[in-house]
Amino acid sequence: MGEALFSDVNLSGNRTQACSTCHNPDRAFIDDRLDAFGEIGAVSMGDDGISLGDRNTPSAAYAAFSPDFFEGTRDRLNSDAGQYQGFMGGQFLDGREADLKGQAGGPPLNPIEMNMPDKASVVARIQENEDYVEAFESLYSETVFDDVDAAYEAMTESIAKFEKTEGFASFDSDYDRHIKGEYDEYILTKAGLGKALFFSQEFTNCATCHQLQPNSHPQETFSSYEYHNIGVPENTAVRAVNNTAEGFIDNGLLDNPATADTSHQGKFKVPTLRNVAVTEPYMHNGVFRDLKTVILFYDQFNNEDRSLNPETGAAWTEAEVPETINHSELAAPALTDEEVEALVCFLRSLTDARYKHLIEEKGIRCE
Repeated sequence: MGEALFSDVNLSGNRTQACSTCHNPDRAFIDDRLDAFGEIGAVSMGDDGISLGDRNTPSAAYAAFSPDFFEGTRDRLNSDAGQYQGFMGGQFLDGREADLKGQAGGPPLNPIEMNMPDKASVVARIQENEDYVEAFESLYSETVFDDVDAAYEAMTESIAKFEKTEGFASFDSDYDRHIKGEYDEYILTKAGLGKALFFSQEFTNCATCHQLQPNSHPQETFSSYEYHNIGVPENTAVRAVNNTAEGFIDNGLLDNPATADTSHQGKFKVPTLRNVAVTEPYMHNGVFRDLKTVILFYDQFNNEDRSLNPETGAAWTEAEVPETINHSELAAPALTDEEVEALVCFLRSLTDARYKHLIEEKGIRCE
């Protein structure tokens, strides 16, 4: 049921957009529609064919592993940064929905996404399909459609159950083969060197925010699900075309109803690195197109030789919210060019087997 609903365009205002439109199963569950420049769009267009979002659509792959939104503490692994205290988990980039079920209920009613006027309209569309009616009444109750809220919740629960299936989280990348002992040569590749750097406390701080489980855990998602401001600049190209008001600031975590302290402004949830090599563009607003650029962006905080953004040829632009940048946890030794390439290769090795053919070399050979 959830799979059918996930792919059903009839649940949008103009019957043009489904969950799978912005979370394409063939492209690691991202929105791979092309923009006017023939590149994967930084933000998604809505069902009305006009509206554009302001945040990059996150991959739905491995989303089921994000814990329900909570505030607490976490001991880091392979990190000198110490214990984290703050908000973690949830769905969406600001965690405003606690779980997958809550997330599934958002887009149908969002005017710049699937653009349905209310829950009753969505339920009416569901009832147009006799197979849905039969399944809902069988799976939930014969009276499920007597209560709009109950029927809508049944829809979101079904979609959430689908998102918890193996198709969203296969754990079968080259890295996974390596930790299972099925790819002994891995340790001698550039990816193997990148792995050593990634988990090192001496040479990088990657694991501070991108390691949740003990080393070689079979279900490492490479996200702590913490919230941080890492100094990402405004995506001015997007803001020029999506009718954002001048002076607008994306508050990130501060827009979550559970938060009120301005120290949370500009913080976003740490994303999973699973399939990151095929889920461009990057950062919460899609401001960077190349995975190597992302690593160079991190390195520029510690390396005076990284003063230019390679995608623009100009200096890195100022953070959208400079006041809350987490400089202490961005601090790390400068990287060499070889180390940057090794880290890119390691990140490529986190690609699920079904998506390996989508990896583009972009000047870096890992074999």
